[in-house]
Amino acid sequence: MVILREGICPGATAQLIKALKEQNVKTVVDLVSADIEDLAQRCSISYKTLVAVRRVLLAQYSPFPSNAADLYEELLGSTAILSTGNQSLDKLLDSGLYTGELTEFVGAPGSGKTQVCLSLAVNVACALKQKVLYIDTTGGLSSARLLQLIQSQVDSLEEQSEALQRIEVVRVFEVYRLLEVLQDLRATSTWQVTGARGSVKALVLDSATAVLSPILGGQQMDGMSLMMQLARELKLLARELGISVIVTNCVVRDIGAGVKPALGCTWSYVPNIRILLRRGADAAIPGKRSATVLKSSRQPTRMSVEFDITSSGTLSSRAAAALPSASDLGST
Repeated sequence: MVILREGICPGATAQLIKALKEQNVKTVVDLVSADIEDLAQRCSISYKTLVAVRRVLLAQYSPFPSNAADLYEELLGSTAILSTGNQSLDKLLDSGLYTGELTEFVGAPGSGKTQVCLSLAVNVACALKQKVLYIDTTGGLSSARLLQLIQSQVDSLEEQSEALQRIEVVRVFEVYRLLEVLQDLRATSTWQVTGARGSVKALVLDSATAVLSPILGGQQMDGMSLMMQLARELKLLARELGISVIVTNCVVRDIGAGVKPALGCTWSYVPNIRILLRRGADAAIPGKRSATVLKSSRQPTRMSVEFDITSSGTLSSRAAAALPSASDLGST
Protein backbone atom coordinates (compact mmCIF):
# COMPACT_ATOMS: atom_id res chain seq x y z
CA MET A 1 0.00 0.00 0.00
CA VAL A 2 1.94 2.99 -1.33
CA ILE A 3 0.76 6.40 -0.12
CA LEU A 4 0.35 9.15 -2.72
CA ARG A 5 2.65 12.10 -2.11
CA GLU A 6 4.17 14.99 -3.99
CA GLY A 7 6.89 13.88 -6.40
CA ILE A 8 6.01 10.18 -6.34
CA CYS A 9 6.13 10.37 -10.14
CA PRO A 10 6.33 13.07 -12.83
CA GLY A 11 3.17 15.19 -12.75
CA ALA A 12 2.34 14.42 -9.12
CA THR A 13 2.31 18.02 -7.92
CA ALA A 14 1.33 19.18 -4.45
CA GLN A 15 -1.89 20.64 -5.87
CA LEU A 16 -2.80 17.35 -7.56
CA ILE A 17 -2.10 15.25 -4.45
CA LYS A 18 -4.13 17.64 -2.28
CA ALA A 19 -7.10 17.49 -4.65
CA LEU A 20 -6.99 13.68 -4.72
CA LYS A 21 -6.82 13.40 -0.94
CA GLU A 22 -9.84 15.68 -0.63
CA GLN A 23 -11.71 13.03 -2.64
CA ASN A 24 -10.38 10.30 -0.30
CA VAL A 25 -7.89 9.02 -2.89
CA LYS A 26 -4.86 8.48 -0.69
CA THR A 27 -2.95 5.53 -2.14
CA VAL A 28 -1.76 4.29 -5.53
CA VAL A 29 -4.38 1.52 -5.37
CA ASP A 30 -7.12 4.11 -4.79
CA LEU A 31 -6.04 6.05 -7.87
CA VAL A 32 -5.54 3.19 -10.33
CA SER A 33 -8.86 1.60 -9.35
CA ALA A 34 -10.87 4.85 -9.55
CA ASP A 35 -13.03 6.01 -12.45
CA ILE A 36 -10.58 8.53 -13.91
CA GLU A 37 -13.16 10.51 -15.84
CA ASP A 38 -15.41 10.91 -12.80
CA LEU A 39 -12.42 11.66 -10.56
CA ALA A 40 -11.17 14.36 -12.95
CA GLN A 41 -14.55 16.10 -12.78
CA ARG A 42 -14.77 15.92 -8.99
CA CYS A 43 -11.19 17.20 -8.53
CA SER A 44 -11.42 19.81 -11.32
CA ILE A 45 -8.20 18.36 -12.77
CA SER A 46 -7.36 17.71 -16.40
CA TYR A 47 -8.41 14.23 -17.51
CA LYS A 48 -5.20 13.88 -19.55
CA THR A 49 -3.09 14.75 -16.50
CA LEU A 50 -4.74 12.07 -14.36
CA VAL A 51 -4.43 9.47 -17.13
CA ALA A 52 -0.72 10.26 -17.53
CA VAL A 53 -0.05 10.02 -13.78
CA ARG A 54 -2.03 6.78 -13.56
CA ARG A 55 -0.06 5.27 -16.45
CA VAL A 56 3.29 6.12 -14.83
CA LEU A 57 2.21 4.71 -11.45
CA LEU A 58 1.05 1.49 -13.10
CA ALA A 59 4.45 1.15 -14.78
CA GLN A 60 6.27 1.78 -11.48
CA TYR A 61 4.26 -0.47 -9.19
CA SER A 62 2.85 -3.26 -11.39
CA PRO A 63 4.81 -6.54 -11.55
CA PHE A 64 6.27 -7.64 -14.88
CA PRO A 65 7.21 -11.28 -15.66
CA SER A 66 10.87 -12.20 -16.16
CA ASN A 67 12.66 -15.53 -16.53
CA ALA A 68 15.05 -17.08 -14.01
CA ALA A 69 18.14 -16.55 -16.20
CA ASP A 70 17.49 -12.80 -16.36
CA LEU A 71 16.99 -12.65 -12.60
CA TYR A 72 20.26 -14.52 -11.99
CA GLU A 73 22.20 -12.22 -14.31
CA GLU A 74 20.71 -9.21 -12.55
CA LEU A 75 21.72 -10.68 -9.17
CA LEU A 76 25.32 -11.25 -10.29
CA GLY A 77 25.58 -7.73 -11.67
CA SER A 78 24.05 -5.95 -8.67
CA THR A 79 25.31 -7.84 -5.61
CA ALA A 80 28.24 -6.47 -3.61
CA ILE A 81 29.65 -7.68 -0.28
CA LEU A 82 30.37 -5.03 2.35
CA SER A 83 32.91 -5.95 4.98
CA THR A 84 31.87 -5.35 8.58
CA GLY A 85 35.44 -4.49 9.51
CA ASN A 86 35.55 -7.46 11.89
CA GLN A 87 36.97 -10.79 10.70
CA SER A 88 34.78 -12.88 12.99
CA LEU A 89 31.54 -11.25 11.87
CA ASP A 90 32.63 -11.36 8.23
CA LYS A 91 33.23 -15.10 8.59
CA LEU A 92 29.81 -15.58 10.20
CA LEU A 93 28.12 -13.60 7.41
CA ASP A 94 30.00 -15.45 4.65
CA SER A 95 32.42 -12.59 3.85
CA GLY A 96 30.23 -9.67 4.96
CA LEU A 97 26.93 -7.89 4.39
CA TYR A 98 25.33 -8.62 1.03
CA THR A 99 23.58 -5.84 -0.88
CA GLY A 100 20.01 -6.68 -1.81
CA GLU A 101 19.49 -8.49 1.50
CA LEU A 102 18.13 -7.68 4.96
CA THR A 103 20.34 -8.70 7.88
CA GLU A 104 18.86 -8.66 11.38
CA PHE A 105 20.79 -8.56 14.65
CA VAL A 106 18.71 -9.68 17.63
CA GLY A 107 19.61 -9.61 21.28
CA ALA A 108 18.75 -8.50 24.78
CA PRO A 109 19.47 -4.94 25.98
CA GLY A 110 23.23 -4.52 26.37
CA SER A 111 24.08 -7.35 23.98
CA GLY A 112 25.82 -4.93 21.61
CA LYS A 113 23.26 -4.41 18.84
CA THR A 114 23.68 -0.63 18.57
CA GLN A 115 27.45 -0.86 18.92
CA VAL A 116 27.62 -3.40 16.09
CA CYS A 117 25.43 -1.15 13.92
CA LEU A 118 27.62 1.89 14.62
CA SER A 119 30.75 -0.09 13.80
CA LEU A 120 29.22 -1.36 10.56
CA ALA A 121 28.20 2.16 9.55
CA VAL A 122 31.64 3.57 10.32
CA ASN A 123 33.44 0.85 8.39
CA VAL A 124 31.26 1.39 5.32
CA ALA A 125 31.84 5.16 5.54
CA CYS A 126 35.60 5.03 6.30
CA ALA A 127 37.04 1.91 4.70
CA LEU A 128 34.62 1.53 1.80
CA LYS A 129 33.89 5.27 1.42
CA GLN A 130 30.19 4.65 0.81
CA LYS A 131 27.15 6.49 2.14
CA VAL A 132 25.07 5.10 5.01
CA LEU A 133 21.54 6.04 6.09
CA TYR A 134 21.27 5.45 9.86
CA ILE A 135 17.69 5.51 11.22
CA ASP A 136 17.66 5.83 15.00
CA THR A 137 14.29 4.95 16.58
CA THR A 138 15.42 4.76 20.22
CA GLY A 139 17.52 7.90 20.67
CA GLY A 140 20.46 5.64 21.47
CA LEU A 141 22.84 6.92 18.81
CA SER A 142 25.75 8.84 20.32
CA SER A 143 27.51 11.30 18.03
CA ALA A 144 30.51 11.27 20.38
CA ARG A 145 30.83 7.47 20.08
CA LEU A 146 30.39 7.75 16.30
CA LEU A 147 33.27 10.23 16.09
CA GLN A 148 35.36 8.07 18.41
CA LEU A 149 34.90 5.07 16.10
CA ILE A 150 35.82 7.14 13.05
CA GLN A 151 38.94 8.47 14.81
CA SER A 152 40.01 4.86 15.45
CA GLN A 153 40.11 4.30 11.67
CA VAL A 154 41.35 7.60 10.21
CA ASP A 155 43.73 10.21 11.63
CA SER A 156 43.24 13.18 9.32
CA LEU A 157 40.64 15.73 10.43
CA GLU A 158 39.61 16.17 6.81
CA GLU A 159 39.02 12.43 6.37
CA GLN A 160 37.11 12.30 9.66
CA SER A 161 34.85 15.10 8.49
CA GLU A 162 34.26 13.37 5.14
CA ALA A 163 33.40 10.10 6.90
CA LEU A 164 30.89 11.86 9.17
CA GLN A 165 29.24 13.44 6.13
CA ARG A 166 28.80 10.00 4.56
CA ILE A 167 26.65 8.88 7.51
CA GLU A 168 23.22 10.50 7.33
CA VAL A 169 21.29 10.16 10.59
CA VAL A 170 17.48 10.34 10.79
CA ARG A 171 15.68 10.11 14.13
CA VAL A 172 12.20 8.57 13.86
CA PHE A 173 10.00 7.52 16.77
CA GLU A 174 6.78 6.24 15.18
CA VAL A 175 6.01 3.87 12.33
CA TYR A 176 4.13 6.29 10.04
CA ARG A 177 7.07 8.69 9.93
CA LEU A 178 9.42 5.75 9.35
CA LEU A 179 7.37 4.58 6.36
CA GLU A 180 7.43 8.11 4.99
CA VAL A 181 11.25 8.28 5.26
CA LEU A 182 11.67 4.92 3.50
CA GLN A 183 9.21 5.78 0.73
CA ASP A 184 10.89 9.13 0.16
CA LEU A 185 14.26 7.39 -0.15
CA ARG A 186 12.90 5.00 -2.77
CA ALA A 187 11.01 7.75 -4.63
CA THR A 188 14.14 9.89 -4.91
CA SER A 189 16.40 7.01 -5.93
CA THR A 190 16.96 8.55 -9.37
CA TRP A 191 19.78 10.67 -7.88
CA GLN A 192 21.75 7.46 -7.49
CA VAL A 193 21.67 6.97 -11.25
CA THR A 194 22.84 10.49 -12.01
CA GLY A 195 25.46 10.35 -9.25
CA ALA A 196 24.42 13.78 -8.03
CA ARG A 197 24.64 12.80 -4.36
CA GLY A 198 26.49 9.53 -4.45
CA SER A 199 24.85 6.20 -3.65
CA VAL A 200 23.70 4.82 -0.32
CA LYS A 201 25.11 1.32 0.13
CA ALA A 202 23.82 0.52 3.61
CA LEU A 203 20.69 1.37 5.57
CA VAL A 204 20.64 0.78 9.33
CA LEU A 205 17.34 0.63 11.25
CA ASP A 206 18.04 0.61 14.99
CA SER A 207 15.59 -0.64 16.05
CA ALA A 208 12.50 -2.13 14.40
CA THR A 209 11.10 -3.21 17.77
CA ALA A 210 10.87 0.35 19.09
CA VAL A 211 8.41 1.46 16.41
CA LEU A 212 6.50 -1.81 15.94
CA SER A 213 5.92 -3.02 19.51
CA PRO A 214 3.55 -0.14 20.43
CA ILE A 215 1.21 -0.97 17.51
CA LEU A 216 1.09 -4.76 17.93
CA GLY A 217 -1.35 -6.66 20.13
CA GLY A 218 -4.27 -5.41 22.17
CA GLN A 219 -6.73 -3.23 20.29
CA GLN A 220 -4.23 -2.19 17.61
CA MET A 221 -6.03 -3.69 14.62
CA ASP A 222 -3.70 -2.17 11.99
CA GLY A 223 -0.48 -3.25 13.68
CA MET A 224 0.14 -6.38 11.62
CA SER A 225 -0.54 -4.67 8.29
CA LEU A 226 1.78 -1.78 9.21
CA MET A 227 4.49 -4.23 10.21
CA MET A 228 4.27 -6.02 6.87
CA GLN A 229 4.19 -2.70 5.01
CA LEU A 230 7.44 -1.80 6.76
CA ALA A 231 8.88 -5.18 5.81
CA ARG A 232 7.88 -4.61 2.19
CA GLU A 233 9.51 -1.19 2.06
CA LEU A 234 12.77 -2.50 3.53
CA LYS A 235 12.92 -5.44 1.13
CA LEU A 236 12.12 -3.23 -1.86
CA LEU A 237 14.84 -0.77 -0.88
CA ALA A 238 17.37 -3.58 -0.57
CA ARG A 239 16.47 -5.11 -3.92
CA GLU A 240 15.66 -2.07 -6.06
CA LEU A 241 18.45 0.22 -4.83
CA GLY A 242 21.04 -2.53 -4.35
CA ILE A 243 21.77 -1.68 -0.73
CA SER A 244 22.41 -3.73 2.39
CA VAL A 245 19.68 -3.27 5.01
CA ILE A 246 20.62 -3.89 8.65
CA VAL A 247 17.87 -4.08 11.29
CA THR A 248 18.00 -4.67 15.04
CA ASN A 249 15.39 -6.53 17.06
CA CYS A 250 14.93 -7.44 20.72
CA VAL A 251 14.38 -10.87 22.25
CA VAL A 252 11.56 -12.25 24.40
CA ARG A 253 11.38 -15.24 26.72
CA ASP A 254 10.61 -18.55 25.07
CA ILE A 255 9.13 -21.65 26.66
CA GLY A 256 11.65 -22.83 29.22
CA ALA A 257 14.80 -20.83 29.87
CA GLY A 258 15.56 -19.84 26.29
CA VAL A 259 14.92 -16.66 24.34
CA LYS A 260 13.64 -15.97 20.84
CA PRO A 261 13.48 -12.90 18.58
CA ALA A 262 10.61 -10.50 19.21
CA LEU A 263 7.88 -9.46 16.71
CA GLY A 264 6.53 -12.96 16.25
CA CYS A 265 6.50 -15.65 13.60
CA THR A 266 5.30 -13.42 10.77
CA TRP A 267 8.32 -11.10 11.05
CA SER A 268 10.68 -14.09 11.16
CA TYR A 269 10.22 -14.52 7.39
CA VAL A 270 11.39 -10.95 6.67
CA PRO A 271 15.19 -11.04 7.29
CA ASN A 272 17.43 -13.00 4.92
CA ILE A 273 20.05 -13.35 7.66
CA ARG A 274 19.36 -13.44 11.40
CA ILE A 275 22.15 -13.18 13.98
CA LEU A 276 21.71 -13.55 17.75
CA LEU A 277 24.04 -11.39 19.88
CA ARG A 278 24.73 -12.29 23.52
CA ARG A 279 26.95 -11.05 26.32
CA GLY A 280 29.71 -13.31 27.56
CA ALA A 281 29.05 -15.27 30.74
CA ASP A 282 32.34 -14.14 32.33
CA ALA A 283 31.71 -10.90 34.24
CA ALA A 284 35.47 -10.32 34.34
CA ILE A 285 35.42 -9.71 30.57
CA PRO A 286 32.54 -7.21 30.12
CA GLY A 287 33.22 -6.59 26.44
CA LYS A 288 33.01 -10.22 25.35
CA ARG A 289 30.16 -11.00 22.94
CA SER A 290 29.03 -14.01 20.92
CA ALA A 291 27.19 -13.97 17.60
CA THR A 292 25.19 -17.00 16.44
CA VAL A 293 23.46 -17.69 13.13
CA LEU A 294 19.73 -18.26 13.57
CA LYS A 295 18.80 -17.99 9.90
CA SER A 296 20.89 -17.99 6.72
CA SER A 297 20.82 -19.45 3.22
CA ARG A 298 24.64 -19.63 3.10
CA GLN A 299 25.81 -20.59 6.58
CA PRO A 300 24.75 -23.42 8.93
CA THR A 301 22.43 -22.40 11.75
CA ARG A 302 23.97 -22.43 15.24
CA MET A 303 27.35 -21.45 13.78
CA SER A 304 28.89 -19.10 16.33
CA VAL A 305 31.83 -16.72 16.70
CA GLU A 306 33.09 -14.53 19.53
CA PHE A 307 34.34 -10.95 19.47
CA ASP A 308 35.08 -8.13 21.89
CA ILE A 309 33.65 -4.64 22.14
CA THR A 310 36.55 -2.54 23.37
CA SER A 311 36.27 0.49 25.65
CA SER A 312 36.55 2.72 22.58
CA GLY A 313 33.66 0.90 20.91
CA THR A 314 35.64 -0.94 18.24
CA LEU A 315 35.06 -4.64 17.53
CA SER A 316 37.98 -7.07 17.85
CA SER A 317 37.96 -10.74 16.87
CA ARG A 318 38.37 -13.72 19.18
CA ALA A 319 39.14 -17.37 18.64
CA ALA A 320 36.34 -19.56 17.27
CA ALA A 321 33.61 -20.34 19.76
CA ALA A 322 31.96 -23.67 20.46
CA LEU A 323 28.50 -24.16 18.99
CA PRO A 324 25.76 -23.38 21.52
CA SER A 325 23.18 -25.96 22.39
CA ALA A 326 19.60 -25.66 21.22
CA SER A 327 18.43 -25.32 24.83
CA ASP A 328 20.56 -22.19 25.22
CA LEU A 329 18.92 -20.46 22.29
CA GLY A 330 15.34 -21.59 22.63
CA SER A 331 13.21 -22.47 19.59
CA THR A 332 14.30 -19.55 17.43
